[in-house]
Amino acid sequence: MKKAVEPSAERPAKAFSSEVATGSRKENASKQESGAPFRSHRNGKGPRAADRIRASASELFYREGIRAVGVDEVVERAGVTKPSLYRSFASKDDLAAAYMRDYDLDFWEKFENPGGKSYSDPREHVLAYIRVLSTRAVRKGYRGCGLSNATVEYPSRDNPARQVAEAHKKVFRKRLRELASSMGARHPAVLGDALLLLIEGIYVTGQQSEEGPAQSALTVAKLLIDASVAKP
Repeated sequence: MKKAVEPSAERPAKAFSSEVATGSRKENASKQESGAPFRSHRNGKGPRAADRIRASASELFYREGIRAVGVDEVVERAGVTKPSLYRSFASKDDLAAAYMRDYDLDFWEKFENPGGKSYSDPREHVLAYIRVLSTRAVRKGYRGCGLSNATVEYPSRDNPARQVAEAHKKVFRKRLRELASSMGARHPAVLGDALLLLIEGIYVTGQQSEEGPAQSALTVAKLLIDASVAKP
């Protein structure tokens, strides 16, 4: 049995907006707008070996998929030795879980502050996120959501990376339902789930075609919200 990893996504979603808006998290969010996230911990001598490993794994795992990338490829890209990797991470599964936790933190920065802005109106907040996401999803090389991809790659629920991804999705669903309630939706749970289905659809179809349905996502979101909050 692989050891369980406590997923950072189990913390309340609202905490992320203030927690990740400071320091290197905010800096990395802007740098990693279209790719995999990584939060470096630097000192005067440059990034530590563990940081280089995480940065290399983040890039490779997002672009190629976690299972397709071997440990040898990670250490070669990072410019470190394999013993250096295993001093920091007990296994590839532990490294993948660290990548998921970094991705989770980066996601919340992007979601709570879409396009680098904060929104007090819940409708505008959600629409702003979908606007930014759908624009990114039609760019060449888009690889969707690393957390969603991990649940497809790892069917076993005791896998550490999948555990982080699953916990994140549960919190994200709850957050969307909260926003739907704040919009005044007649059935906030239904609207929240509809928005989640739309967003997950953007993640997937954006990888399939640059001319795909992601370009219509903002219009669809407006229709969903307006139909849900209108009085019968």
